[in-house]
Amino acid sequence: MNLLEVRNKSWMNFVSGEWLPSTELIDIENPATGQVIASVAAASEVEVSRAVAGARACVATGALTRCRPAVRAEMMMRIASEIRDRVADGAYVGCLESGKPLKAARAEFEEAARYFEYYAGMADKIEGTAIPLGDAYLDYTIREPYGISVQVVPWNFAPSICARSLAPALAAGNAVIVKSPELTPLATIILFEAIERAGVPKGAVNLLCGLGKTTGAALVSHPDIDQIVFTGSVQTGVSIMKAAAERSVPCVMELGGKSAGIVFADANLDQVVESVRSGTFYNAGQVCSALSRLVVHASIYDVVVEQVSAMARTLKVGDGLVGAEMGPVVSEHQLRKIESVCDRAKTAGARLVTGGQRLQDKAGWFMQPTVFADVAPNMEIAQEEIFGPVLSIIKFDKDDEAFDIANGTRFGLVSGVFTQRLDTALKAPPRLNAGQVFINEWFAGGIETPFGGNRMSGHGREKGQEAIESYVRTKNVAISLAV
Repeated sequence: MNLLEVRNKSWMNFVSGEWLPSTELIDIENPATGQVIASVAAASEVEVSRAVAGARACVATGALTRCRPAVRAEMMMRIASEIRDRVADGAYVGCLESGKPLKAARAEFEEAARYFEYYAGMADKIEGTAIPLGDAYLDYTIREPYGISVQVVPWNFAPSICARSLAPALAAGNAVIVKSPELTPLATIILFEAIERAGVPKGAVNLLCGLGKTTGAALVSHPDIDQIVFTGSVQTGVSIMKAAAERSVPCVMELGGKSAGIVFADANLDQVVESVRSGTFYNAGQVCSALSRLVVHASIYDVVVEQVSAMARTLKVGDGLVGAEMGPVVSEHQLRKIESVCDRAKTAGARLVTGGQRLQDKAGWFMQPTVFADVAPNMEIAQEEIFGPVLSIIKFDKDDEAFDIANGTRFGLVSGVFTQRLDTALKAPPRLNAGQVFINEWFAGGIETPFGGNRMSGHGREKGQEAIESYVRTKNVAISLAV
């Protein structure tokens, strides 16, 4: 695709096997330029109701559940193949609407295909168990899908996170309605075009674009849905859970984090610097599991501050289409929010080592890679999720202090440890209140490894084999054999 094709394309909603336009449109901008690149159809409550009805009809026919499970596996492999055929288009559009480097956008679309391949291998392995109750009974369990899974996708990695939830939900036999992010919906539409070409039962997958306060609210409050999967802010997630509680709708929630990496005195500093490069500045820091706090032993504190800051100053910031290492943040609103947090951090006494403001010589929403040192653990910048390319470095003397600092926020998504001592590495995970712990490499793991948070970072797990448990429920069947 090219920019002209993106501008001229009709970006629509996918409901019960049809692409539907709308009289209401949402403008989508390129954050690298601030210019509008496309307009997408905004789904109304009518489209929401139509999507739910179509999904319910699919559930009722048993199109996904009464077939041999291997048929679902074959369908998902077709979906993966079609996604791979659209990688170039998906990467270009994803880069254009999000500003991320083209290489990263391509990797994200390839990851989406990999999710379908991975869970295709699990679609025919969702099994129950027999429970011995003696000769008078036959007792067994069935692991069945919930029915209609509503999935609200965030804007930072829309195609990948969409596939992360959609693939296991389909593998388990659920019908799915996806609410795409209002800031970056275009690549997800490309994803659904690929899914359509793979041939899926009518109503099995649906895509609704629109604003969270209208389309999203109508969808998650609909009385005929069976599950909600949400990735996004704490505030929105709590609102959704409150609404879901009134109808006892189960939820899977991933609500972000304020993750810390502990750097012990014996750490390999090359590993630390490379982990900050990817963990803090990848996708301009707009990552729920970003390395946003570095808790460093006093004996190497000054050296770490110097090396990390020197690396940050070398990062090439610019338009993702022209080879930049770090692109813009997603919107002007997000940029202003990040700048404000940095200003307050300076006022609170944190020492700005590098960055701290927008790049003045660029038209889009570019933030400088930013490093703060001498940060106190209770400062706002060390407590609240910023969702930008900002690192806080905190000093510690004793190991207990380091763990207290790492655990000292309301979040619990991921944590990390940098050490060359095996005993330190193995003793650390039980002391860290997080759903995932990285040792000597931030973002270690992959599609195969479970992911999710504790405390205000949410509940439930995505990725890996464990994710299937989020999309099935257990039914017990007890049969009396007495004559």
